[in-house]
Amino acid sequence: VQLQASGGGLAQAGGSLRLSCSASGNIFSSHVMGWFRQAPRKEREFVAAIRWGTASTSAAESVKGRFTVSRDRARNTVYLQMNNLKPEDTAVYFCGRANGLSRREHDYVGWGQGTLVTVSS
Repeated sequence: VQLQASGGGLAQAGGSLRLSCSASGNIFSSHVMGWFRQAPRKEREFVAAIRWGTASTSAAESVKGRFTVSRDRARNTVYLQMNNLKPEDTAVYFCGRANGLSRREHDYVGWGQGTLVTVSS
């Protein structure tokens, strides 16, 4: 599978952005699509994930109540709606596909180039 994240940009603190992750290749009901982010000089960290079949979701504590992950099966696309953005959300955001629910980067494949989100205070 090849995944391409898009939709990043510059936002003010308290603002919103919606990221998209388009997939070329098969995504099965058992797969999990995950969003990760990497800030400068930091490790890549888990943000949120959604199971393709059931749409059940999981999110990191730092984004719960602010970020929502969803998917459109017809478009083979996963979204990350980011509300009430904070400067600490500044990072490059990536999407990946895993065989099961996981928060570990190494369980995911298909990383693309990512999309940069910059939040100003």
